[in-house]
Parts: sequence; C-alpha cells; structure tokens
Amino acid sequence: MSILITGVAGFIGSNLAEKFLKQGKKVLGVDNLSRGKISNLSFILNDKNFIFSEINICNYEEFKNFITIQHSLEQVEEVWHMAANSDIPAGIANAEIDLNDTFLTTFNTLQLMKELRIPNIAFASSSAVYGNILDTKLFEDIGPLFPISNYGAMKLASEVAISASVESHLEKAFIFRFPNVIGVPATHGVILDFINKLNENPQLLNVLGDGTQQKTYLHVDELIDAMFYIRNYCSNRINYFNIGANDDGVTVKFIAEEVVKIISPNAKINYGIGNKGWVGDVPKFNYSVDKLLSIGWRPILNSHDSVKKAILQIFKEQK
Repeated sequence: MSILITGVAGFIGSNLAEKFLKQGKKVLGVDNLSRGKISNLSFILNDKNFIFSEINICNYEEFKNFITIQHSLEQVEEVWHMAANSDIPAGIANAEIDLNDTFLTTFNTLQLMKELRIPNIAFASSSAVYGNILDTKLFEDIGPLFPISNYGAMKLASEVAISASVESHLEKAFIFRFPNVIGVPATHGVILDFINKLNENPQLLNVLGDGTQQKTYLHVDELIDAMFYIRNYCSNRINYFNIGANDDGVTVKFIAEEVVKIISPNAKINYGIGNKGWVGDVPKFNYSVDKLLSIGWRPILNSHDSVKKAILQIFKEQK
C-alpha cells in the first residue's frame, strides 16, 4: 500500500512526506514546482520508498497516466491532497490561478480516485472558507460561509466537491481547515516576507497594514501531528476540523518586532494604513479548536512561541 501526496514539494507536503516515510510507508509525490521547490525534497529524494514526478495535476491525462502505472505496481490506499495556490493576492489579481491550482487540482484528484477506486482522501482546506465574520468565534458548523478571497472560495468549493464524492464513491474524507501555518521549509507567509525585506534593506521594514491584524499561528510540526491524530482517531465518513493553536493569536506588529529583533535590531518599522494587508485579507478572526480538543489532541506551543520558533528556523535556514 502507498500514499499519494499532491503538492509534495511545498511547505506542508514535504513535511508530510517525511512523516510518512519515517513510518515506513511508500510515498508517491507529485508537484508542478510552480511554488514548491525540489530543494524542499532534498532529504528524501534518495529514499527508496519515495517516488517523485513533476506533474501539473491540471493536465488530467498526464496525472492519470503516472498514477495509474504506480497504482498497478502498488495500490494507493489514500490521497493527501495538499496542492493549491498559496499566493492569495495573486489569486485576487487573476481568478484563474485559484480556479486551476486550488479547485481544478481537487476536481481532477477526485476524478482520478473514482477511476482507480482509491477510497480515502485527506484535504488541506483553510480558515479562509469562513470569510470575514467579525467578532464571532469560528466553529466548524457556523454558516452561511462567504469567503472574501478567490482562494477561500475555491477551498470551499473543493470541500463541497469532496462531500459529493463521499456520497458517490469515496469511503472516507478528512477535511483539515488550516490556520496560519509556519516553520520550515518556508515558501511564503508573513515571517518569510519580513525576513526577505530586511535582507534587502536592513534599515527599514515596510509592513502592509497598520499592524493590528491578529491571527493564530501553528507550527508545521504540530499541524502534521494534529492531522495524523484526526486520521487515526476519527471514523466518520466526513471528518472536518479546524486545526490551530488554542489562543487568541498574535498581531502583525508582534511578528514584525520579533523579526526585527532577530534579523536587524536597528531597523525602523514602517506601518501602512488600515487593518488589511491586501484585498481578501481577513484582518482578525477568533478560531475555535474546541472540536479538536474534544477528541484529545492538544497543541504544545502557543502562537507566540510558534512565531518565535519559526523566525529562528527560517533565519538559520537562510544562513
């Protein structure tokens, strides 16, 4: 039996592949390398249980041909679908990016699973599906949901497609609604953005928005642990969970000050205007993880500690 991971060269996909390989699983990994990097896989490329192919999942025939061959050699028991556009502003500027990279990748993956009779899927969704619901704790069953970014809209559409596939042909689905996930290998996100800006100009850090934006942050190690916990202990046909730290989060101002403290202590921080970093940005949300806590999983780090750990890791990775 083997595991298929889409978006395997990305931030979360590469960490996920390492986890499965350490458990002795055979892993098939596909990625078009538009945002993921082959260097993220350098530590597992020579593992005999890891097979990688540079494939654009939007090209269904190419995707189907590769997986069909591998499936005939060793049956794929489940798919961990991590492939998506990770650049939300780019998806706002060009809606086709999220239509293709965030939704069509899901649609094609579900079609392939139907053809090859692969029974189980684990899906990387997002807190972006909730939209901008002010001053309301975001429980999994809150609604109606009105995302404010194309990314969030296509993640929600993917959840709906998965639900329909469970009715049609899947045995079980796991939908993980991610918070802001941080750590290494960093491919995007506010911490990497701040560090890169200071590398270019150690004297000044320009921040999008006024710094009051506040969100929870979860280290990737804990995200992986939570996903595996849900996969191992939940048996409903559709299992959907918010995953995140059990706190109120931290502000962008806090992150900026912590990055400056480590990277360039004398830098001036220049904040923008308004509480949104970009169109489609949700400036603040109260993310409930009560459902996850109720099944016994607990995060070790809070948002503050996760941010500090990730800053040091990314800084060390770049040296």
